Amino acid sequence: MADVKIIEVSPRDGLQNEPNLISTNEKERLVKLLLEAGLKSIEVTSFVHPVKVPQMADASDVLEAVNDIENWNSIALVPNLKGYQRAREHSLYEVNWVSSATETFNQKNIGLSIDENFYQFEELVGQAKKDGIKVCFSIAVSFGCPYEGDVSEEQVLKLVKRVKEAGADRIGIADTIGIATPDQVESLMKKVLVLAGETPVAIHLHDTRGLGSANAYAAYQAGVRIFETAVSGIGGCPFAPGAAGNLATEDLVYLFHRMNIDTGLDFEKLLDAANYAASLSSKNPLGRIRHVERKPKKERLS
Repeated sequence: MADVKIIEVSPRDGLQNEPNLISTNEKERLVKLLLEAGLKSIEVTSFVHPVKVPQMADASDVLEAVNDIENWNSIALVPNLKGYQRAREHSLYEVNWVSSATETFNQKNIGLSIDENFYQFEELVGQAKKDGIKVCFSIAVSFGCPYEGDVSEEQVLKLVKRVKEAGADRIGIADTIGIATPDQVESLMKKVLVLAGETPVAIHLHDTRGLGSANAYAAYQAGVRIFETAVSGIGGCPFAPGAAGNLATEDLVYLFHRMNIDTGLDFEKLLDAANYAASLSSKNPLGRIRHVERKPKKERLS
């Protein structure tokens, strides 16, 4: 059994902000490359309104394309109950429900107050349990908000407490704009883990300021063992001005493997997936390690 669990988010978070339309076949190929690398939990798509996020308009088609593949957990993001009603028509392992630590970002992101969003979440939990689908509650802008600035630990911990009591199967803490520093990550995550108790906790990091790997290490030191990342570091939130891509999966895996921390992943095949993901992006992906790990052997050994 691996020492850490990595949840791959590139098909959803990695592509959602991409201006060029990515075909369903290309998304299917990306998922299959990720599976070949050994990833077992993949956030495939999101059931958001296609006008708001056109890149996810083919959510149902993408899930249908990979539905017959066995031995992995498919995840879809849902922003509201209407999105869940669409998602539940598919064979999903988990839905990811997103709220925010600040009122302004919640309004910009999903058009609801934190309380309004949470009341819908409580209703969702009951429905999902009947449907046999697990539920993750992710808290966006947990370390800083593009509209309100600094976010206190108390704001995040208040939501964590409510989420645990509501019956979430997993809790996600997201640095949506990549503003966190390692000391902040270690401090907050230690407190989140205590509050969450037996409920699994994941951290979702963006590498906007180049601190993604350092923050992941700080989270690991705090006791976190579930990490959400995207191959090649593609991505960014369309509702967070200035937000850059996710922490690159291959960068984190390289770090963990050098530290003899088992991820259960095939690094070479992960590089294949990362290079393919980068080819789909119109931006300059943030992932670093893939640029130095595929040099000719003579260079690599010098």
